[in-house]
Amino acid sequence: MSAVRKIAKNTSILLLSQVISYILAFFYTIYTARYLGATGFGILSTALALGALLSIFTELGLSTLTTREVSREKSLANKYIGNTIVLKIALSTITLVLMFLIVYIEHYSPEIAVVVYFITISFVVGAFTNIFYSVFQAYEKMEYQSIGQIINSIIMFSGILLIIYYQMSITNFALIYLIASIVSLIFGIIICAWKFILPKIDIDITLWKFLIIEAIPLTLSGVFLLIAFRIDTILLQVINGNEAVGVYNAAYGLMSALMFLPSVYVISVFPLLSRFNVSSKDLLKISYEKSFKYLIIIGLPIAVGTTLIASPLILFIYKSGFSQSIIALQILIWSIPIIFVNYILGTAINSINKQSQMVKSAFIVMALNIILNLLLLPKYGFIAASFITVLTELSACVFWFHIMNVNGYNIPVHKILVKPVIASLIMGLFVALVNINLIIVIVIATIIYFGVLFFLKTFSEEDINLFKQMLGRD
Repeated sequence: MSAVRKIAKNTSILLLSQVISYILAFFYTIYTARYLGATGFGILSTALALGALLSIFTELGLSTLTTREVSREKSLANKYIGNTIVLKIALSTITLVLMFLIVYIEHYSPEIAVVVYFITISFVVGAFTNIFYSVFQAYEKMEYQSIGQIINSIIMFSGILLIIYYQMSITNFALIYLIASIVSLIFGIIICAWKFILPKIDIDITLWKFLIIEAIPLTLSGVFLLIAFRIDTILLQVINGNEAVGVYNAAYGLMSALMFLPSVYVISVFPLLSRFNVSSKDLLKISYEKSFKYLIIIGLPIAVGTTLIASPLILFIYKSGFSQSIIALQILIWSIPIIFVNYILGTAINSINKQSQMVKSAFIVMALNIILNLLLLPKYGFIAASFITVLTELSACVFWFHIMNVNGYNIPVHKILVKPVIASLIMGLFVALVNINLIIVIVIATIIYFGVLFFLKTFSEEDINLFKQMLGRD
């Protein structure tokens, strides 16, 4: 199977699973928000943000390293799994200790404390699941990860419906996250043992040293960036209260749900880029440039269109109780095209083993985010948080694009942007002038956008040949 077709196959499989997961998540998030209200939803969102921040100490970029190294040499799989499991067992204690300290310092009520405990532990369990998912990625067998994600979403969806039906408390919502993560871990272990290798505990101090040295820049960058992109929720809760968090995260949840699009793509392309870094720098550059182009083409119209339909969209999904989320979504959605680009930039940097160059920029981005939030949240609340999120993503994009440039992977961004911008503006004009059914507007707007792209000859003969290969028509 050609590299292009393999990427297409894996991307399609992951995309299908993510669409199913997204649809289920879309509904259980709506039901959760409506059931808990802005305040209760704010508490759950704060716990999720805190859990994500703390779990970085368990993950440490070890799964990414496993994917990168095993994709280059499959015989290393057992050694990496065995040693990574031991390392994560040790590291998870740090996460759990920090969790208890934060709950104690913040004087959370018993109910909120239990929510934080369940959510954080679910993230820790998820970090272990990622070990096995990294093996699936390295072998480019994404169907197993896809099944695991669908199972997780089905458990979440059915569990939340049961909680709402039986009128249970917020702690039960958090418990469902934990149950779903445990089942996903069990599935990952079973598939890995059945289809690939039987996981065995291993202790190789030399490998530990290599992993830790390689993981340090990934870890620092991950910590800094996770703080930058999740601290707003925690600061909002402290400064503006749970209701503001609920309003902000209702919009943030819709925006972040779209991240599955670049996520599934870079998961598929990362092993290939890692191999190209060893075998062909020219192919790596071509793959990076094409990826940049395609993600811009997908991300830009989403920002334009969502800005224009934010009001009916929010009111349809969350009802009038979340009407303040409209302006938050109109601002936040502009981080989408930047996030799409950042996904491929971060993946490309890791694939060329230049993750250490990301640390300084990640720290600056984090510092900028925290300072702006502390200065602006007291007066402007969730609106400031929305603007700061977009600015933070843009700052990271500028830094990471510079890293790729100085390492010899410069691409003509201005040429890539021109035609998608024109097509997005024409599409946006249609959306702004037409007042019909929301679904019909979205369908017609999509046709207009891609029609203009083809009229402007955005896709070269090489692009068309790639699409044909993806469809198996080469």
